This record gives sequence, C-alpha cells and structure tokens, in this order.
Amino acid sequence: MMSVIIYIAVMAGVTYLVRMLPFTLFRKQIKSQFIRSVLYYLPYAVLAAMTFPGIFYSTGNTVTAAVGTLVALVLAYFDLPLIVVAIAAALSAFGVGFLV
Repeated sequence: MMSVIIYIAVMAGVTYLVRMLPFTLFRKQIKSQFIRSVLYYLPYAVLAAMTFPGIFYSTGNTVTAAVGTLVALVLAYFDLPLIVVAIAAALSAFGVGFLV
C-alpha cells in the first residue's frame, strides 16, 4: 500500500512540475521562431509517438492494422469528421481481417 502512495505522490509531483516550469522559466514572450514552432508542434509529436505503436498492435494482425491506418490517414487528409474517419478505419480493418 505504501508503494502505491509513493507512486501517486511522484506522479503528482511530476505533473505539477511539467505544468509549473513553463511559467517560471519563460517570463517573457518567446521571440525565437524556431522555439515557438517546436513548442507548437510538440504535443502533436508526443501524441503520435504514443498512438502509432498501439495502432499496429491493436488488431493482432499487422496487415489489418496497416489498412485501417491507411484508410484513416487518407480520410483525415480530406478533412472528414473524426467520427467518419474512426468508423471507416475500424470497418476497413474488420473487413480486411474477415477476408484474410
């Protein structure tokens, strides 16, 4: 039980530091275009790094996962709504899995 409390305390501390450090380190507006662009795209890069490995192992078959991902990327490129992209990707992965 004590280790769970320690884990929760460490998680709370790290979460607090991540949210508090930008306010203490960057008191002025950031003028560097490079740093501003890095900070702008960083959440998208982290989300992609956390999501894509899970996508390819979600179905148990790499081929069906790749087809679903490809369908999702194509539909997202054409700015379709998220629900349409998700349903089409799931149905395409299911259909390919049914055929294979």
